Amino acid sequence: MQVKIGLTGGRGGNRGGPRAAASSKLEELLQQLDKLVGLWPVKELVREIRAYVEIQRRRREEGLFSSPMALHMIFKGNPGTGKSTVARLLGRIFKEMGILSQGHLVEVERADLVGEYIGHTAHKTREQMRKALGGILFIDEAYSLARGGERDFGREAIDVLVKGMEDHRDNLILILAGYKEEMEYFLETNPGLRSRFPIHIDFPDYSVPELMSIAELMFQERQYYLTVEARVELERILRREAIFGHRYNGNARLVRNIVEKAMRKQAVRLLDKAHLTREELMTITKEDLLGIVNNCREQEFLGDVERLPLKERCQICYNNAS
Repeated sequence: MQVKIGLTGGRGGNRGGPRAAASSKLEELLQQLDKLVGLWPVKELVREIRAYVEIQRRRREEGLFSSPMALHMIFKGNPGTGKSTVARLLGRIFKEMGILSQGHLVEVERADLVGEYIGHTAHKTREQMRKALGGILFIDEAYSLARGGERDFGREAIDVLVKGMEDHRDNLILILAGYKEEMEYFLETNPGLRSRFPIHIDFPDYSVPELMSIAELMFQERQYYLTVEARVELERILRREAIFGHRYNGNARLVRNIVEKAMRKQAVRLLDKAHLTREELMTITKEDLLGIVNNCREQEFLGDVERLPLKERCQICYNNAS
């Protein structure tokens, strides 16, 4: 996307009106971004873009040349590392910066783009791009578009996307996302794509302390809190999963599953009590966390693991750096 800075922002009129309101909304969104655990490369990128937008505005006021900026992106990382969350938030942030007119996110995968017969793929892909105009088109597992060889319709979808990136360069951002290794291979198979996506962001697996922070935030948002013993148990579970779990261990998705399972177990524990205090309704104990990790792992990972070779099923992932 070649951004013409400020085309969709407020113009003229009351300086304390639309611009002030947009600035206030932007600050709220930036605070939401800052509250996300980790993701420092994303936060730094947004700071750079915000600064660039402002400086280009000041250059225009002085009659200086204002340079366009390409914002198409590649997101590389395992499930649950925040790729979709970040894309959704970026759309809203870029709208308030005046980069996008709508700021919405359209999230698609191969099946939404690739048709079953000649001509069908081009129609489906153009339709998704039309829906995304003014916002972000987010393609998850984008490397799947290159599978199937030369005759596969996925390559047709890529061609349509590349053309659409040029046709709608002033009001559409395209983000391709997927596992790091697969995305690297995908870009190697289509060398022309790499140069069209100047921003590449790695989403690393969360460390155990980061997973703990995510869990505590999730409990707080739901008005629950952990006892000291429950916190110790939760950290033990997460450390065990980080060391011995499957390489695609779910990250924040795993944490969400654990949090929701603990809430259900707490409900079962309290159900037969006739009188409950506010504190009891809010407290997650060690008992509520015992024995839940296998259920979460089965729900989140069993399908993926069964499709992997036996060698990869047994791989140990060490991602618990403190």
